[in-house]
Amino acid sequence: MSIDIAKYPTLALAETPDELRLLPKESLPKLCDELRQFLLNSVGRSSGHFASGLGAIELTVALHYVYKTPFDNLVWDVGHQAYPHKILTGRRDRIDTIRQKNGLHPFPWRAESEYDVLSVGHSSTSISAGLGMAIAAEKEDKNRKTACIIGDGAITAGMAFEAMNHAGDVAPDMLVILNDNEMSISENVGALNNHLAHLLSGKLYTTLREGGKKVFSNLPPIKELLKKTEEHIKGMVVPGTMFEELGFNYIGPVDGHDVIALVQTLKNMRDLKGPQFLHIMTKKGRGYEPAEKDPISWHAVPKFDPSTFTLPKSKESGPTFSKIFGDWLCDEAENDDKLMAITPAMREGSGMVRFSKEYPKQYFDVAIAEQHAVTFAAGLAIGGYNPVVAIYSTFLQRGYDQVIHDVAIQKVPVLFAIDRAGIVGADGQTHQGSFDLSFLRCIPTLVIMTPSDENECRQMLHTGYQYKEGPCAVRYPRGTGTGAELQPLASLPIGKGIVRRQGEKIAILCFGTLLSHALIAAEKLNATVVDMRFVKPLDEALILEMANSHELLVTLEENAIMGGAGSGINEFLMHERKIIPILNLGLPDFFISQGSQEELISDLGLDSEGIIDAIEQYQKK
Repeated sequence: MSIDIAKYPTLALAETPDELRLLPKESLPKLCDELRQFLLNSVGRSSGHFASGLGAIELTVALHYVYKTPFDNLVWDVGHQAYPHKILTGRRDRIDTIRQKNGLHPFPWRAESEYDVLSVGHSSTSISAGLGMAIAAEKEDKNRKTACIIGDGAITAGMAFEAMNHAGDVAPDMLVILNDNEMSISENVGALNNHLAHLLSGKLYTTLREGGKKVFSNLPPIKELLKKTEEHIKGMVVPGTMFEELGFNYIGPVDGHDVIALVQTLKNMRDLKGPQFLHIMTKKGRGYEPAEKDPISWHAVPKFDPSTFTLPKSKESGPTFSKIFGDWLCDEAENDDKLMAITPAMREGSGMVRFSKEYPKQYFDVAIAEQHAVTFAAGLAIGGYNPVVAIYSTFLQRGYDQVIHDVAIQKVPVLFAIDRAGIVGADGQTHQGSFDLSFLRCIPTLVIMTPSDENECRQMLHTGYQYKEGPCAVRYPRGTGTGAELQPLASLPIGKGIVRRQGEKIAILCFGTLLSHALIAAEKLNATVVDMRFVKPLDEALILEMANSHELLVTLEENAIMGGAGSGINEFLMHERKIIPILNLGLPDFFISQGSQEELISDLGLDSEGIIDAIEQYQKK
């Protein structure tokens, strides 16, 4: 996509940060305006993360203007807000391919650009990685600087505080920028605060502070008095005491949309010694009124026309699995005031908006803290309540020790509702739910279920919720169901599969929603199709029955083949000394990049045509 110079005259001059740094400082506000308009138009054409980037434009411009990127390290957290960064770092012409197959990666990605020093997708990694880079830079001794940009949501994770605690102790030169778009302290932003930030980051204040510490270092009472006086003066005007206690020099909050002031403050802070913390206030969706008013709806958007100020209505295609879960949660809570629903900051994504409004006292958003979410649920269960943890497959990876140590070993009845299992599509490698069956299957006491449609999903959630002998997990995919009719809730027999189609010679043992593809393939192959339902415990009697009455078993799952459900069937049959050809179909041994779910399922050979082809190729061997 080439740029219209008449429409974007300043942006056209800044294809790379080197070019940006040649611009006069006075032209930066105009550059920000053009960049905001360019982002609006390009995301409208491509779809993607939207409101976060609009809020981070001035910060992105100021950082690349002040820091000598890519020599200096600019470490983005998560990367929803990194579209402007991509536009300014040589990827402007490809920005409308973002999140699409063979297009730009949705987040900063090391293999894509030398300006992306850390590949990201999960939150709260920037300060830890930045600290490592800052210490490496110190040892290298070339005056390489490190700045980490973290959002107000991501800083709620324990990992961010672990990193800051360590940084305060080893005290390298580094800057942490908190991009705060929660407007709770917006009244602190203004001319006085910007002026204060210049003073606090300037040479005079720093010299006085450091000089005072040196002069009075041998006089403990006076040194203590000075420290208290300094904290008192800063505490009157800045809410930074906590960060100061962690060993950072706190400055802010400042207006994150005043690019000239940001440049001045960053210039001052770039040369300060030790760990620095800059708190900036921004508005998510800045400059586009609908996104400012409703940043949640405009966080990630489909293709849209910016001139209409509305998002296109989604095509009616049945309820999503997330909605099925959310509605089930409300149905279950109607008869049980001991149900407690927990999410690590994914209320909308996990379909819990309705529940949070109807049952606010039974709803807990614990922020981006997956480890805490799991152990908190264990505590609720020990206390006699019935916790349900709604969590994406890829985020459950972050709470793995807690699943083993705090839930499974203790056999507490926690239900894990695992959303976004299998291929998620456009968010790429960091978000594909490829591994949950593999990493959960080896845990004793845990029951694991894989629904093939939305009705089965409801029944399995109910089954897991009613099961009190230990923890249960129900994993389901992103997207809409098959249109299955919802039946009254009833518990399923634990560990029992069901034959969906009777055929000859070939039996396809399916785990999850690929069942619809298996049934189409089976028509051509005249194969038997089994909806296995349970990964743990496996329906061993049914597996043996299939092995004794067929010439080939095919396992099918939307999970890594290595260690997955198919592996479980292999292990069982080997143990039983039942020798029969087995073909395991699932996700291959590489990280799966972005593309639509349909494209990726097809490319990986997991649609009906791919299943037929794989079986025919196997039979030729």
